[in-house]
Amino acid sequence: MTPTVALLFSLILGPWNISFDETTSTLTLRSDENIVISGELSFHTGGEAWRIVPPRDNVPTRLAIIDKYNDVQGYISFQQNGTRLALLVSHRTRQFYEGTLNFKGTIQFRENSFPCKTSASPSERVLFLASGRGDSTLNDTLFAPEEDLALQIRAENLRIESLGAADSNVDPNAPAERCDSYALAFSGRIHETAEASFEFNLEKDYYKNRYIPYYRPIDRTRCPKAPTGWMSWNLYFDKATAEDNLAEARLGKKYLQPFGMEFWSIESWQGNSDQLPVSNFYNLNLEVNEKQFPKGMKQLADDIRALGFRPGLWTAPFGTGNKDFYEAHKDWFLHGEDGAPLRTWNGVYTIDPTNDEVIDHLREIHRIASQEWGYEYFKIDGMSGSGGGYCAHFFERPYVKKAFKNPDCPNPFERCVAAFREGIGPDRVFLACQGHFSGPEPAYADAARIGADIVHPNQPVKWANLLNQAGRTINQIFAHNIVFYADPDTLLVNEALSLEEARLSTTVVALPGQMMFSGDKLAELPAERIRLLQQTLPVCDIHPMNMYPIFKHLPVWDLKVARAWGNYDVVALFNWSEEEAQIDVDFAELGLDPDEKYLMYEFWTNSFVGAVSKDFATRVPPHAVRLFAIHKMQDVPQFFTSDRHITQGATDVETLKWDAAACTLSGKVALVGENPTTLQFFVPKGFSFKALDANLADAISTKTYPAEKNVAGGEIFALTLLSPQSKTAEFKIQFSRGDQVTIETEK
Repeated sequence: MTPTVALLFSLILGPWNISFDETTSTLTLRSDENIVISGELSFHTGGEAWRIVPPRDNVPTRLAIIDKYNDVQGYISFQQNGTRLALLVSHRTRQFYEGTLNFKGTIQFRENSFPCKTSASPSERVLFLASGRGDSTLNDTLFAPEEDLALQIRAENLRIESLGAADSNVDPNAPAERCDSYALAFSGRIHETAEASFEFNLEKDYYKNRYIPYYRPIDRTRCPKAPTGWMSWNLYFDKATAEDNLAEARLGKKYLQPFGMEFWSIESWQGNSDQLPVSNFYNLNLEVNEKQFPKGMKQLADDIRALGFRPGLWTAPFGTGNKDFYEAHKDWFLHGEDGAPLRTWNGVYTIDPTNDEVIDHLREIHRIASQEWGYEYFKIDGMSGSGGGYCAHFFERPYVKKAFKNPDCPNPFERCVAAFREGIGPDRVFLACQGHFSGPEPAYADAARIGADIVHPNQPVKWANLLNQAGRTINQIFAHNIVFYADPDTLLVNEALSLEEARLSTTVVALPGQMMFSGDKLAELPAERIRLLQQTLPVCDIHPMNMYPIFKHLPVWDLKVARAWGNYDVVALFNWSEEEAQIDVDFAELGLDPDEKYLMYEFWTNSFVGAVSKDFATRVPPHAVRLFAIHKMQDVPQFFTSDRHITQGATDVETLKWDAAACTLSGKVALVGENPTTLQFFVPKGFSFKALDANLADAISTKTYPAEKNVAGGEIFALTLLSPQSKTAEFKIQFSRGDQVTIETEK
């Protein structure tokens, strides 16, 4: 018999270069964007492996599947449409059999990319988030935020797993470049009613073409993390004085600054700003309310900076209530056909954004506040909102356009936003208050207030406000940490809310890694409420995984944490209703393996759940949330929670290492001075705590107690560390092997 000669198959379809090596069964797909997908392609039927070979006819766009008799029984066809490349597996006519096509290989994609979901389902119940690369069995896309580039994969039994950064010269003819590598596997069946199909789509401008026409990645040199701070509006409203702000800042320095709070922002400071509505405020001439701010705004900025905070300032510069200023600059403002001034939320008199003198003035007043007064954070209000009282909507109305000095101006609102950035300068943080991803704000602002006011003027925070805050978060979080940081409005935890409601709001704000600005009177907060604020700081670096807007209150939020020392999930189960409810979740619904066992711990009630697989359900009170850490169960002692932060280890645990030979678990943890941190570890049967070695001469306590759950005799070991200064603490826990009797100990 003449030996079979292995052939190479190559094909160019649009932006895709396709090759197949019969010898190794390696399929390689290379895009014109220097993205490479490569791996083994195989076909199995009836317990047999059939070979895949280059075509045996003159059809150049398909591979052949041959049986053990060397006969062609099916085809793998390549179909290209624009940037989409599909693989279709089909029978040869009349030759029916069931079979499975399998692919196992790697993807070389862009550096600093991450896996995510771009296929939405109307029945989905889970908001997915990630800190680090969040692997999930539900991911179907790789996304590179710097380029707004998405590689979408549609296949059955799809698995994308992060392998990390790698140096790879993905094209021999191109210069070497950094890239991220991912493991890729999928399979699909053909049978009597269906053929198998797989699709790759390398979509440029994924966000820009769908949702964010002014797409621009966050400038992380200017704003490397989500801003945090305090502001007065939601309890003081228009009555806060300079001394009120400084008194709160002194408490903030003690209770919140050590945990990472950065800014102290001043609201309602303008002339005539001590009496609502905002439309009466003198928003355009930098006149200061001398009754409340007698030393002026520059002195207040200096005083805030002396307390260790960066000073921030609220402005609402689309209009004014100052009649004298209006009369002096009447042609700067909009008038109706009857000659009367056009009024908005921003002012009794509303600016004409097509007037160049107005744009120059907006730029100049923000330059003064930034460079001469010294403010470093600007919360600029009146932007997009949800109605015509806000200027992005207002400037689009036909009757308003007719009132413009230049009715043909194509970008009146963008002219204002650009002037704000130019005025404050390239090194200041810009929050677009009521900003929106669909407008120009992403091109200029670092952050956007996506939520409505958490309270109505001179009223306490209510449950309806929290519902609105959560709904706005779910709807717009897909743009967070991509084009700007999301601000859901202040986190209020005062006693107008029940403790359950305060915990729920804390989870809504902090679990997605949003901005955290506090707004309570800190002196009036009980210690347990202060603790809630501390457990949100610093903001964890978290990005979305559902890359599309969602318009309903999802009951399950899943944060996937990936660290060098391990991966785990933090899952929030929300009860948005007025009655106690059972909230259940299927592990497959979380993108976890339902056949694995996972350790679960509930954060807010400090409850160890035990080992769980397949699914889980719990009773949740009304207006409440339960927050679970979920770790894959190991057969050696393992960490499962920290009480320092609601992400339960993502911000404070720096390293963990199990040494099997020495039977030790060692690690490093970031401590906040004079604030204890407790780490908890599960110790399976066959191990017991022996000794602790830590580099602190300060208070250290350990406690060992039975797990008392379905973990077959396991124990919990709790380690509390305390240091007078903020520092990284090292610890090493020595365990002994064997079924030794462990008694409860406390040191």
